[in-house]
Amino acid sequence: MARILVVDDEGPVRKLLGRIVSQLGHHVTLAGSADEAVTLLRGDGAIELVLTDVRMPGTSGLDLATQIAVDFPMAAVVMVSGVDDPHTAARAIETGVYGYVLKPFRATEIQITVMNALRRRSVELENRRHRDALEDLVQGRTRELSVALELLAQSNSRLEQAQEEIIRRLSIASEVRDEETGAHIHRMSAYSTILADEVGLEPERVELIRVASPLHDVGKIGVPDQILRKPGKHTPEEFELMKQHTVFGYRTLRDTGFPLLDIAAVIAWTHHERWDGSGYPRGLQGEAIPIEGRIVAIADVYDALTTKRCYKPAFSVDKSLEIMREGRGRHFDPELLDGFFRRFDEVRAVQDRFPDADL
Repeated sequence: MARILVVDDEGPVRKLLGRIVSQLGHHVTLAGSADEAVTLLRGDGAIELVLTDVRMPGTSGLDLATQIAVDFPMAAVVMVSGVDDPHTAARAIETGVYGYVLKPFRATEIQITVMNALRRRSVELENRRHRDALEDLVQGRTRELSVALELLAQSNSRLEQAQEEIIRRLSIASEVRDEETGAHIHRMSAYSTILADEVGLEPERVELIRVASPLHDVGKIGVPDQILRKPGKHTPEEFELMKQHTVFGYRTLRDTGFPLLDIAAVIAWTHHERWDGSGYPRGLQGEAIPIEGRIVAIADVYDALTTKRCYKPAFSVDKSLEIMREGRGRHFDPELLDGFFRRFDEVRAVQDRFPDADL
């Protein structure tokens, strides 16, 4: 049962709307003007939806909707109008209303619009709470990482060794949450090193990619367990949250001033971009995707295909290579993928050297 405020300057219409909404089992309060509605909203913070007429003496329904959006953002608004005016409807939509019904209306039309508005409000509030919780979690992890980096900076003689160790441990933390194994870290690092060397990157850059590549999924620390470990297919809303791990990872690692973590941030942000522009989070295309992201994309997909995950069994090597060939020029940089196949004997040797415990 929701708390709903009905606002209309015409008494019979106001009572009729109140009676129609009450039939759904909701608690209804009536107001004869926008000013009275604002007073009631200030006195009852639990009102979830306002059903208001557009044209009223004094403050209009459109002005009321605008004020509600600013001062009472937890309340949804549905508007009822006696004039079929596209300009008025457009202005109403711009204020963020959840529904717009024309007079004369049918009772079922009002009821359906109210139910849909309440349902949408519930989903949006839940998503808002979820985003706030994730932001808090990411900020907390970022603070923890910042403290760790400050401590590392105090020991210049062991800086490189300490950086590699913290990256290894952060990688392990993200893999444990994703129910993957430590062998995945070693394989990702080795696959990425082979590819970086194959395309002729300078040795220093190859080494940075070797150490940084296991942090590609560190942003999964900010993804809820029920989504991260879900064995079945994600809903569109869940997948949108899942995709945010690339942004969480980038925000966690960026702007440290350390080349190693700068490359790790780029990898975390871009390893799900696709050569044809259909990837995420930014839809980058072709060489606009940093080479580090393109390299790790190939390594990550091959490892995902050939290992067991909570949502799929492990595919055979032949099946995995077939799938990757189909992604040439679409998912993957074609020249990089060709290099992957040229060095596949080394890739296979890495796979044999670091098997998962259950393989």
